[in-house]
Amino acid sequence: MSNEAAPTVPPATAAGPDGIASYIDHTILKPEASEEEVLRVCAEAAEYGFKSVCVNPVWVKTVKTALKGSGVLTCSVVGFPLGATPTDVKTFEARGAVLDGADEVDMVINIAAARAGDKGALTEDIASVAAAVHGSGAILKVIIETSLLSDSQKTLACEAAVAAGADFVKTSTGFNGGGATAADVALMRAAVGPQLGVKASGGVRSLADAQAMIAAGATRIGASSGIAIVKGEQGSSAY
Repeated sequence: MSNEAAPTVPPATAAGPDGIASYIDHTILKPEASEEEVLRVCAEAAEYGFKSVCVNPVWVKTVKTALKGSGVLTCSVVGFPLGATPTDVKTFEARGAVLDGADEVDMVINIAAARAGDKGALTEDIASVAAAVHGSGAILKVIIETSLLSDSQKTLACEAAVAAGADFVKTSTGFNGGGATAADVALMRAAVGPQLGVKASGGVRSLADAQAMIAAGATRIGASSGIAIVKGEQGSSAY
């Protein structure tokens, strides 16, 4: 695990409308996103004080530059959105993201390995990426894609993330059906204990949604509807 305090939980009062922004990874991961759209998301994140901006790897340098001095972190994704990429390729991609300036990396697990109950393969995959990410002092979040797993498979994936030294587990990509549920967040929290962060991502579109995830044990929220959340409104489903 990185030396940074990845799973630190903001104060309970931060879950209210005035503090919820500290939980949010403001996200733009649609493949057709333009530079103008990415820069707008960066400006929004700086204005509202979101935790990070999460983008595809091609935008990391742009985001890092745009967020300089804002206090907002740069987050990128690896093996996204399928996770069906060889470990050495995920590791190379992660190393490139942190060299470009990513403070955090969200990787997708080998979902087939989780469904097959192969904890060893999961752990090796995550550990290799963790080593690349932590080598530059960045944070690793592990996307287990809850909509494609049974409860026992979700638990297995979380246990592999713990064993591999990850900093967070994350519910979903938002691209493979379903999304975060309070029940899944609670299950993941129980599986990883208090040491790791839990990120609820996919379908979190309102303040009530976000507060429900936090009450269940989430320490981070991934959303493209961050502004709607902090304003207490209902956001769209675009990711």
